[in-house]
Amino acid sequence: MHDSGDWLSRNTFHHGEFSDVAALVKRKKERGLSVSLCFPTLNEEATIAKEIVIIRSELQLRYPLVDEIVVIDSGSTDRTREVAAEFGAKVYLAADILPDIEPYKGKGENLWKALYVLEGDIIVYVDADIKNIHPRFVYGLLGPLLVDDEVRFVKAFYDRPIALDQKTIKPSGGGRVTELVTRPLFSIFYPELAQFIQPLSGEYAGFRECFDSIPFPIGYGVETSMLMDIYGKFGMDAMAQVDLDKRVHRNQTTVALGRMSFGIIQTFLAKLEASGKASMAGELFKTMIQFELEAGAYRRKESRVDIIERPPIAGLPEYIAKFPNRAGLS
Repeated sequence: MHDSGDWLSRNTFHHGEFSDVAALVKRKKERGLSVSLCFPTLNEEATIAKEIVIIRSELQLRYPLVDEIVVIDSGSTDRTREVAAEFGAKVYLAADILPDIEPYKGKGENLWKALYVLEGDIIVYVDADIKNIHPRFVYGLLGPLLVDDEVRFVKAFYDRPIALDQKTIKPSGGGRVTELVTRPLFSIFYPELAQFIQPLSGEYAGFRECFDSIPFPIGYGVETSMLMDIYGKFGMDAMAQVDLDKRVHRNQTTVALGRMSFGIIQTFLAKLEASGKASMAGELFKTMIQFELEAGAYRRKESRVDIIERPPIAGLPEYIAKFPNRAGLS
């Protein structure tokens, strides 16, 4: 498929290599696999309908590549759930899944609980705020998993234009947290993982065992944690990345990105200590301190970020009862 060489050349693909969707459907049937697509949502009324319509029309109705489209919602206050249901997705409120377990709010919570309701052998996670949605966001991720028997997990990367204001778009400039936080940390402690061009991208796919056998932080650190754990369990040869060209979405403020970075660093340090690569002399401060200019004066802002992690769902009794073949595999 690729010339022999290092991981970057062997396991980096372009979505165009998998644009023959009919061939992917044939390969899926030959291998007896099923595919579930999950959109984690929170107030995505503006974009969720288009995402569902395009994926459903092209990759369910025209080509039966995706077997189910599911929305897991954090408790939207707009019409996200109603719109998603109207356009053909299965819709769940995260708090209603596994109701006997104390609920939390966060993207990682949605991803973790999705594993209980999704039926597929392969799980595809796609963010719900993509303004330039295209079928490549799904078939590009599925391609390596269906074509290469060794690949178990695929991560997306893309160019991310950044909106400087309502009229000015900088062609490239997204991924600020990746370049300022995640990649430096990976380069120091996990240089193999630094080869992922966008380790924090919200689009990825993998076989069920990649996801149900690892813990899920409920907050911002879920993507970082996921890469570290899948790498630890399956190794780099089981992981791949796919170029999806361009992704247009909402851009966050620098202050918001600071809070995101704080959560990622907290998660990274916790996992680093658990792995034995480092030890902390004392308990770390859990509050992010920031300053914002208000009425000519700088005001101190504090945001507490507690790292809450869901255990591997494969060990959960309710999950074992539903998927008995996964018992004891966490």
